[in-house]
Amino acid sequence: MIIVDTHCHAGLNWFEPIELLLYQMEANGVEKAVLVQHRGSYDNSYLLECARQLPGRMSVVGMVDVERHDAPDELYRWAEQGVTGLRLDAHQRSPGPDPLAIWKRAEELGLAVSCQGEVDEFASSQFAEVVEAVPRLPIVIEHLAGATPETRQTDPLFEKALGLARYPNTYVKVPGLGEILPRPRLLRPDFDMGAASPLIYMAYESFGPKRMMWGSDYPPVSGREGYRNALHGVMDHPAVRDPDDRTWVMGKTALDVFDFDGIPKR
Repeated sequence: MIIVDTHCHAGLNWFEPIELLLYQMEANGVEKAVLVQHRGSYDNSYLLECARQLPGRMSVVGMVDVERHDAPDELYRWAEQGVTGLRLDAHQRSPGPDPLAIWKRAEELGLAVSCQGEVDEFASSQFAEVVEAVPRLPIVIEHLAGATPETRQTDPLFEKALGLARYPNTYVKVPGLGEILPRPRLLRPDFDMGAASPLIYMAYESFGPKRMMWGSDYPPVSGREGYRNALHGVMDHPAVRDPDDRTWVMGKTALDVFDFDGIPKR
């Protein structure tokens, strides 16, 4: 089984350099990773250089300043350099006559969008309209549609956000349990987050394993349950007990969505 971590951050200004992510990957049998640019940074050069140094192992989801009128052209330039995905907020729109210009440009370029947002944003009719407008654009909904430890399975907004599964171009990232379950008051010798999260069952019922993918959120995950526990909390979750389902959630879905061979050599 190929394991792909679809949500990692690396950098020289914020977070950690790529070498620390590689340590975690190699220590835990993770073969490939998607490097996701962090919010507010529009220079994707470091992530692309990391991918060039590690051919076939890294895919880069970059960012552009959507508020700029030339953002679609800037995205084209980054795509030429090897960016294979674009990170957008669910609420982001382009200035000018076409508010969906940046979304449409990503679709034209054959990129994927990794989309961050809150539960209410993903549940909104406005976001559904975006998804409908770009049917050939893979849209990967980050962080289990914005779920938190306070999100309950009876939350109507969360249920509505999962309703985005009705669009075949949508996918969902399943994070480590530390994002969606309360932190235990006492950290026992053996890792235990308590009962299996019902939110992952709900995602499974909505999207199915072929549209689910694991993302650790490294390195912020180190301040929650840690990388290894984030991996096994999903890989060993009862919702994906079927070996074939587990293979999709832990790697095959990501390989279908993200390009790991698109970084041009210099």
